[in-house]
Amino acid sequence: MEGNQLFPVFLKLNQLHTVVIGAGPVGLEKLTALLSNSPAARITVIAAEVIGEVRDFITAFPQVTLLQKNFEPHDLNEANLVVAATNNNELNAEIKVAAKLRGLLINVADKPELCDFYLGSIVQKGDLKIAISTNGKSPTIAKRLKEVLNEGIPNELDDTLQQMNALRNSLQGDFSSKVKKLNEVTEILTKNLK
Repeated sequence: MEGNQLFPVFLKLNQLHTVVIGAGPVGLEKLTALLSNSPAARITVIAAEVIGEVRDFITAFPQVTLLQKNFEPHDLNEANLVVAATNNNELNAEIKVAAKLRGLLINVADKPELCDFYLGSIVQKGDLKIAISTNGKSPTIAKRLKEVLNEGIPNELDDTLQQMNALRNSLQGDFSSKVKKLNEVTEILTKNLK
């Protein structure tokens, strides 16, 4: 089959335990992506060597645990999700095997063929969040699309989203009548945008 076969999901990382192996520049990149999108994510970072930027970054996140040590397969026993962010291909392969033996999903940095999932480019305007995937083909295109969407989607859209939520919560009647009313309101919004 051709085309992007990925299934997009939004994970509640604050309810899961993510283990990130690696605390160099790539580990910092992955931690930044995870924590900027899920500031309450429960993460354990495991690395023999830790750069200062990682130490500084995680001080703002008390729920992040740093273990400065070599990776051992049993480190994944309490994990729900794994990110291998080392610059050691042999270690990344070992981490992949340990994750698979435990039935865990894994992202291996810069190795799309070893990944069960990718960390896509994210556009966020309040509660609205849009994930962009190029199926691992071009992170640069995903980054450019993110820039276009960030510029093109007004920040005020979150106000509209909050108002729609308030309207939705105030509606009475059965599901069908609620959907009809919400459709009427959103149709007016789209006409005003043209």
